[in-house]
Amino acid sequence: MNSLIIAIIAIVLFCWAYLFYAKKLESLWHIDPKKATPAYAKFDSVDYVPAKNWLVLFGHHFASIAGAGPIIGPVIAVMLWGWLPALLWIILGTIFIGGVHDFGSLITSVKERGSSVADIAQHVISRRVKILFSLFVWLALILVIAVFAYLCADTFVKEPKIVLPSLGLIPVAVVVGFLLYNLRANIVLSTVFGLVALGGLLLLGNSLPIKSNINFWIAVLFIYCYFASILPVNILLQPRDYLSSFLLFFGVGAGYLGLFIERPILTMPYYHKFSSQEGYLWPALFVTVACGAVSGFHSLIASGTSSKQIANERHAKRIGYGGMVVESLVAVLAIIAVASLFRKGTDFSGVLKSAGPIGIFGRGFGNITKTILGASGAFIAITILNAFILTTLDTATRISRYLIEELFNIKNRYLSTLIIIVLSLTLAFSGKWQKIWPIFGASNQLVAALALFVLSCWLLSKGKTIKFTIIPACFMLVTTIAALLLQAVTYFKNKDTALLIISCLLIILAGFIVWEVLPIIFKKEKT
Repeated sequence: MNSLIIAIIAIVLFCWAYLFYAKKLESLWHIDPKKATPAYAKFDSVDYVPAKNWLVLFGHHFASIAGAGPIIGPVIAVMLWGWLPALLWIILGTIFIGGVHDFGSLITSVKERGSSVADIAQHVISRRVKILFSLFVWLALILVIAVFAYLCADTFVKEPKIVLPSLGLIPVAVVVGFLLYNLRANIVLSTVFGLVALGGLLLLGNSLPIKSNINFWIAVLFIYCYFASILPVNILLQPRDYLSSFLLFFGVGAGYLGLFIERPILTMPYYHKFSSQEGYLWPALFVTVACGAVSGFHSLIASGTSSKQIANERHAKRIGYGGMVVESLVAVLAIIAVASLFRKGTDFSGVLKSAGPIGIFGRGFGNITKTILGASGAFIAITILNAFILTTLDTATRISRYLIEELFNIKNRYLSTLIIIVLSLTLAFSGKWQKIWPIFGASNQLVAALALFVLSCWLLSKGKTIKFTIIPACFMLVTTIAALLLQAVTYFKNKDTALLIISCLLIILAGFIVWEVLPIIFKKEKT
């Protein structure tokens, strides 16, 4: 099948969703452009800071939610189950679940004075739910920080050419932040300066690779995360994420331009089989492909950092729903890149195991962009991926600080950040994260289901319909619990006690929160 036709169909459906379906969501949440957002009402020059322009916040939000998720998950799904199931889940999931989840989390947090989804749960459900939800999310973020730091450091070791552009962007971002907020320079000129500097770093890094061992890079990354968490958001985190987003925009633009020029045929079979080494198509595919369709981590970003920087409620659709749509376009591109690379008869599972999802995507991206980028396509793809791993890393650290402050009433941001860094650093150096990580996909989607239940309860408290949130919430809950049950059976057979216990605890957590939520929903629905 011609890849250009698939790309056009996806783009048309996403445009319809943004223009019409998201408009219904705006009406449901009653967007008020005249109401002061938390960035103004609670301005503190550290966390609550209105973005200079909605595009700056879009860059931060998009870079933070994207990470490597919309590439790694779809690549794995395509190799295990086929490109059509992955494509359908990405398109339908984004329109009816992911976009609702992201937009709803952002605008609800804005209307609740910048509160996190967990904090909102206390007001609309119960304090018990808030404590359990917050503790679970906080522990999951510690795991994410440890894993992403290790993966980023490992990439630095294997691809020393990307070290200079990745770390060199930090001082460039500080300069751009100073230009925008202190000197109040023109945003276009400031952006051009940042992008030119980034381009120079890419060229310089290609000729000046920096080599060191993985432990050194892990330590460097955690030092960066510490300062990214404690410094005012407009000094480092926001401008760095904003500039990083242009890397992905460039990659996506080059990829879709390559599709238009090359028009590669999808030579991979559209469907492999229902069962794979990672489990059945349902529910395994729906927890494997998270970012790109729906991801619980997005609700943490939306209600964690983005809601504290948005300058006007009318920007919520652009940032929340629009960010999800653009991320899904990345996932669609990843599917096409891989599906046009392999032919029928290939040992897809074997290739996935030997080359890994990042390596496969690099080859596929290089193949469809060879006319535009020449032999540099694979290198650019890996550089982009690493930049977004780093972006997710710093944002996750800051959100973890917010959660530990809410949970343990620690108001000193220097101390709360230090606690997070010590715990994550210990986990990263110990290597124990490798035993826990396999459960993260299901736990991430469980967060999405629980966030949708919180949004449903909030809408009920305002006398609004919940059909846009409760149906996705139920689907995600059933899917995630099914995945956890099947994983628990596998862990029991393999005598993997640690993962078996975690799987059971997650199922119990989901059951407890649903037990708390259902009476509220039924009571409100009856009245």
